[in-house]
Amino acid sequence: MSYRLNIEESVEAGCKRIAHEQLDKTLDELKNDELDRHKTVHQVRKRCKKLRGLLRLIRLSLDDSVYKSENAWYRDAARSLSYVRDAHSLVETNEDLLKHFKDQLQTESFRSIKKQLVDRRVRVTDEEVGLAEELENFSQKMVEAKKRVDSWKIEGKGFDAMNSGLEKSYARARDAMEAAYKEPSAENFHEWRKRTKYHWYHLRLLRRIWSPVMRVRLNAAKELSDFLGDDHDLAVLRETITKEPDDYGSKRDIQAFVALLDRRREQLQIWAKPLGQRLFCETSKEHSQRLRSYWNAWQLESSQISF
Repeated sequence: MSYRLNIEESVEAGCKRIAHEQLDKTLDELKNDELDRHKTVHQVRKRCKKLRGLLRLIRLSLDDSVYKSENAWYRDAARSLSYVRDAHSLVETNEDLLKHFKDQLQTESFRSIKKQLVDRRVRVTDEEVGLAEELENFSQKMVEAKKRVDSWKIEGKGFDAMNSGLEKSYARARDAMEAAYKEPSAENFHEWRKRTKYHWYHLRLLRRIWSPVMRVRLNAAKELSDFLGDDHDLAVLRETITKEPDDYGSKRDIQAFVALLDRRREQLQIWAKPLGQRLFCETSKEHSQRLRSYWNAWQLESSQISF
């Protein structure tokens, strides 16, 4: 099985299955000694985000206290490992930025930036005892979370169990896009990125309702999420370097580097806009009604298979 709802199961059964699968995969990845620790952290944090995406789809069909506690549980668990991921991400983001502009500059000028970022990552990785403890604590949290899944009670049947959560998440993504371009701060674009990511997760969960059409939308949402993710990573890199610029190189080199970084962010934000306009052109009500029609057709199609 995978991260999607299937025709032969109820929404409640499907959501519980998906949650168990994600938690099992998390525990397997934590036990896998062949995985690089950075890779492990990245993978298990993604699992938490997928679980939060699942919860947001059914958020208004769950008891409010259950939703809030479960959502906070996965948020805080992922956050406990964010320092490891951030240290690795800064190195990758720097490399990607220089690769993008490799034909337009002499990257030797920015060697000190790379060195400092790599040294920073090494210091985090070298704290093996601390990281091992964090991963062990994380593993225990996931074991506890797995025990709670079967107690989830989802009100409503079929599409009704998801409709309100779907509308709420979509509306927030739409509003976040408007806010990002009205006031283009790093915080506003990061907020849009998070909301877009939840929309992408919801499309993945529902992708079987009309596979060819949903695939197109899924690809667009993934591309948009990648643009906004890269923009956020660059914003974090900018903040890290400008906070203590003397640690990373000469004033002239830092100014040149930040100018490149800002240029790349502007480009990503320009590319993101038409994708966002296509994905979020409907109202939340129109969007959910359209997906409900796909859902109903999917159910009807399944009932005709035996004829």
